[in-house]
Amino acid sequence: MKKKSMKLALVTVLGASMFTGYGVHAENNVPPEPTIEQTDKKNSQRSAHPVFSWNNPGPVSPVLHPGSVRGAGMVQAPLEAINSLMESKIEEGVMPGAVTFVARRGHIVQHEAYGHAALYEDDQGTVMDQPVAMKKDTIFDMASISKVFTTTAAMQLYEEGLFNLDDPVAEHIPEFAANEKEEVTIRQLMTHTSGFTPWVPIYTQEGDREDRLQYVLERPLANEPGTTYTYSDLNMITLSVLIERLSGQRLDKYVKVNITEPLGMEDTMYNPPASLKDRIAATEYQPWTDRGIVWGEVHDENAWSLDGVAGHAGVFSTARDLATFAHMYLNDGTYGGTQILKPETVKLLAENQIPQFPGDEHGLGWELQQGWYMDALSGSSTLGHTGYTGTSIAVSQNNDTIAVLLTNRVHPTRETVSTNVARRPFARLVADAIPVTIPNKEDAWFAGYGDRLNRALTAEVELDSEAILTFDTWHRIEAGYDKGFIEVTTDGENWEQVGEVLTGNKDWHQLEINLPADTRQVRFRYQTDSYTNGRGWYVNDLELKLANGSVQTPEFSGEGWELRNY
Repeated sequence: MKKKSMKLALVTVLGASMFTGYGVHAENNVPPEPTIEQTDKKNSQRSAHPVFSWNNPGPVSPVLHPGSVRGAGMVQAPLEAINSLMESKIEEGVMPGAVTFVARRGHIVQHEAYGHAALYEDDQGTVMDQPVAMKKDTIFDMASISKVFTTTAAMQLYEEGLFNLDDPVAEHIPEFAANEKEEVTIRQLMTHTSGFTPWVPIYTQEGDREDRLQYVLERPLANEPGTTYTYSDLNMITLSVLIERLSGQRLDKYVKVNITEPLGMEDTMYNPPASLKDRIAATEYQPWTDRGIVWGEVHDENAWSLDGVAGHAGVFSTARDLATFAHMYLNDGTYGGTQILKPETVKLLAENQIPQFPGDEHGLGWELQQGWYMDALSGSSTLGHTGYTGTSIAVSQNNDTIAVLLTNRVHPTRETVSTNVARRPFARLVADAIPVTIPNKEDAWFAGYGDRLNRALTAEVELDSEAILTFDTWHRIEAGYDKGFIEVTTDGENWEQVGEVLTGNKDWHQLEINLPADTRQVRFRYQTDSYTNGRGWYVNDLELKLANGSVQTPEFSGEGWELRNY
C-alpha cells in the first residue's frame, strides 16, 4: 500500500535555502542535503537579522537539511543555551543523557548529544565498566510517541476507503462488541474518548500475542463512550488490531512498508536487531520481568508481552528520523517527492477533534497545545507527543518548527523526577529563538520567562491632571492563567489596575489607557503561575499624552524586563 512517489518540484526560495541545482536520489526522490559549506556560502549573502519571524516562517523546504540559524529565521543565543540546559539537567540527575534536535523551515539548526546512552548495570546506580556515550544517532525507545505512528498508519487505510472515522469499531472487529462496547467509534479510539481505563497489566496474562490482544478487545469500559477524555493505551492497542485486520499485515511490517521505508527512516523500527544494541539507549532495570537492564528491547511491559509490536509502544527511532516524520506533517503529508498522506488527512490528524474537553485538545493521535511540555511553543496548531521513557516532540505548524528532545530518563529506574523539568525549558528556548517582529525595527520591552513571576516595569510620571498612556503591545500569554496588568499608584504603595487585563494571544496593537490625576507611578506587571509560559509579553512606543496636548516619553525600568529587538 505504499504511496505513489510524486515528482519533486525544485524551487528557489528567496531568503531561504535554494534547492535548484541539487540532484535527486532515485530510490525515493529525496534531494541530497546541501553541505554546510554550501549553506554558509548562501547565508553570507543575507542580512544580519532573521527575515522570518513568529508566525511568519516563509516557505518551507521539501526536506530537512543542514542550515544556518539566520537562514531558518531564528536567533542564535537561545539555541546555544540548550547546551548548558542539558548539561545541568544531567548533572541534577534528571536523566543520564539526551539528544536534542531543532529545525525550522527545514533548516537543521541544532542537533547535539549529551551524557550517556548506557551508564548503569542495576537499579542501585552501579556504573558499568564501559559506559556508552550518547551520540547524535543514538536510537531511543520512543514509548508512547509510537501512538502517532499507529494513527498515521490507520489514516492511510482511511484514505483507501477501508473505514470511516465514526464507524463503530465492532463493525470491523466483531469481538470488540463484548461488554457493551458496540457504540465505541474509531474516532473515539484515536482521541482517547472511548471510555477505556488508562491501563491494564496485559503482560500478566497467559498465552501468546493473539491471546493478549483478545484480552484487550474484550475489556469492559470504565465510562460511557464520548463522555470523558481518558488517555488509554488500550485505545491504540485496539487500533493496531484494526490496522492488522484491514491490511493483512502485522503493524511493524505495515509501518515499515508504508511509512518508514518511503521516508528513508532507516533507523526507525520495532524490535531492533541485536547488532544495533550499542547504538540504543538503555532503559530500566526490570527484575519483575526477569530482563535486568532493558537494553535493545521495548521498555513497556505490555508492548514486550505483545512481541514488541503494539499500537501504544514499540517504535525505536533517532532524533533525526523522528524529525523527518514530523517534517512530513509540515509539508502536507509529503517529504521530498514521497507522499505519505493527503493534505486533507494531515489536517484531520492535526486539528482538535474534541473541543468539548478543553485542556485535553487532541487530534487523531497527536496532542495539541499541551503547555506542560510544549511551553512557549504551545499553540492551537502545535502538535506533539511524549513518551514514558523520556522522549518528546513538539511541532509548531504556525512556525514550521520541530523540537525533539530524547532522553533515557528511566535508566536505571523510573523512580526519577519528571522529564518535564527538561522538556519545558528546552521548548522555551526553541520558542525564544523564533523572533518577534518589532514595529519600526525598534527595541521593545520584553517581560521575559519564568514561573511564579511578579515582574514590574515602572516609570515615574507625577501627573497633576488626567493623561493618556499609549503603547503598542504583542503577547502570547497562557490564557486565563498568566496575566499582564497595567497599574497606577498615587502614593507609591497602593496600586490600582487601569485598563484591561492582558492574557491569551494577540498580535501587535495599540492601547490607550486613561491615567487619573495625581498618578505618581505607572507600571506594567507580568504575573505567571508555575505551569506554562507563553512566548511572552512585549510593549514599546510608550508615550504619555498630557491634558495640555504635550507628549512625554516616560523612562521605564524594571528588574527582569529587558529591551530587545526580537
